Amino acid sequence: MKKYKKYIIAAGILILGIILGNVFSGGDSETTHTEGEHEYVQDPETQLWTCSMHPQIKMEKPGNCPICGMELIPLEASSDSSENIAANEIVMNEEAYQLANIQTTVVEKASANKEIRLLGRVKPDERRLYSQVSHIPGRIERLYVNFTGEKVYNGQKIVRIYSPELISAQKELFEAIKSKDVYPQLYTASRNKLKLWKLTDKQIEAIEASGSVQEQIDILSDHSGYVMSRNVEVGDYIKAGGNLFDIANLSSVWVMFEAYEADIPWIHINDKVSFNIQAIPGKDFEGKITYVDPFVSSNTRVAKVRVEVKNPSNKLLPEMYASGIIQAKMKGMENTIVIPKSAVLWTGKRAVVYVKVPHEKTISFVYREVTLGQDMGQFYSIQEGLEEGEIVATNGVFRIDASAQLLGQKSMMNPEGGKVNLGGHAGMDMGDDTKSGNEDHSNMDKEDSKKGNDTDHTDMNQRIPTTDAFKSQLEQVFNAYIKLKDALVGDDSSPASTFAEMVLSAMKKVDMKQLSNNEAHNHWMTISKEVTGSATFISEISDIEKQRGHFKHLSAHLSKGVKLFGVNQKVYEQFCPMADNNKGAYWLSLNEPIKNPYYGSKMLTCGDTKTVIIK
Repeated sequence: MKKYKKYIIAAGILILGIILGNVFSGGDSETTHTEGEHEYVQDPETQLWTCSMHPQIKMEKPGNCPICGMELIPLEASSDSSENIAANEIVMNEEAYQLANIQTTVVEKASANKEIRLLGRVKPDERRLYSQVSHIPGRIERLYVNFTGEKVYNGQKIVRIYSPELISAQKELFEAIKSKDVYPQLYTASRNKLKLWKLTDKQIEAIEASGSVQEQIDILSDHSGYVMSRNVEVGDYIKAGGNLFDIANLSSVWVMFEAYEADIPWIHINDKVSFNIQAIPGKDFEGKITYVDPFVSSNTRVAKVRVEVKNPSNKLLPEMYASGIIQAKMKGMENTIVIPKSAVLWTGKRAVVYVKVPHEKTISFVYREVTLGQDMGQFYSIQEGLEEGEIVATNGVFRIDASAQLLGQKSMMNPEGGKVNLGGHAGMDMGDDTKSGNEDHSNMDKEDSKKGNDTDHTDMNQRIPTTDAFKSQLEQVFNAYIKLKDALVGDDSSPASTFAEMVLSAMKKVDMKQLSNNEAHNHWMTISKEVTGSATFISEISDIEKQRGHFKHLSAHLSKGVKLFGVNQKVYEQFCPMADNNKGAYWLSLNEPIKNPYYGSKMLTCGDTKTVIIK
């Protein structure tokens, strides 16, 4: 019995030791294992890599970004996990923010001010245009004023006339003089008859003093000014009231400016206009607006704005060109929200801005649709969508929008969100807002639709209908543009200036009357203004880098025109992400192989095709 007690005590001690060891070793191993199944501990040796421009890319090995080809950078652990990041935010790391050159501005309230630039011409004051007539019927015997442009003065001899009626009137006067004492009223009536024919008292007294009938008499000018037209020759017979000369008094003139219909609400009577005249360099003029045309021209879509100017020295001559500036203020908009134009992505149907979220550490933006108010030159007024004090992106906005598209979030081209086919650049929303990016291209040319390397296609279903004549005229503009593009590819600034002038010449031949649709007309007015402005700058400068800067702006707007109306050709829209200081820039080409106009021979093949525009 004692023997078995020893075994029992030993077994008890063993069991007690196991229990104590289990307690002091950290608890139940099964429980530890269960909890471990829900935890992931990253290997401290594992390094993830990302793209500075596309932070959604995360790779386990270094290399190049599959989207833009940039070299990947190490992904740093985020220290911002405590911040509440919403699902619709576009998050950017600090390096991506810097590389994209994103700039922001605070939304403020201000008065609606705008600098309006106007072009016009000097015109005669219509209230000082005169017709010099003959008050006596007769035959022209002599011209004292012989040519257009000659200056005449009030009371100056202008023609000598033979008039049988005047001879009869002189005879009546001499008869009345004989009976002047008996019938003074008859004498007075005879003199008044000559006065009604605009003979002066001096002329009548000379006739009386001569005592004989004068067969010819001089007609004197009733006005001072310059002869605009001469309407008679020696030997012409003229009736009473017949026009001898047209005379313009230029002591004051009108400067007739042309204002685009979008600027008309900003222009008011008595607004001051500062202007200069091309023919009088270095001298500034100033006047007040006295009249705004209540009608807009159906051909040019402009209204006349009149400024009256004193011209005592007659330096301002009719038809001289004038360039004017109005510092305009919109009445009733003294405290309105304004933002820079660069902050707005405009599709024609929607205006989009990206608002910075006020996190302490995380950099992120959210998509916001706004309602635009007045165009204020470099700014827009905002009717709805923004509040004072919010922060919006003003530079690098396209980069943010591109990131939103890649992430499948709401973006300018895809307001509903979701993954889309990222073809052409922003600003070309011509379909229904509710459509997704995966459109049916069954109506495209079959050969083009089979090409897998085309990022996007634009077909005729997206266009605004117009006439064949307008499309042909736009094609001439496009052909001149292609020559300009090729000159920049060849690093040659002189032909670039020449071809820019060809673009301007072709633009002048585009007939806006072919656009009966209001939407088409409004689009073309904007496109025409921007293309003409950019082409003018290119034609006037010889620095090729500055030319390329304006070429970017020209390409963006002409691209819109080609997509809206078509040019009877298959066009490739191509993109270089490194152009314009890594902001990226588009251009149009007739050939798919890349020939970069922004770098020329330095990086001739940099870029890729983004959109194929079907003719």
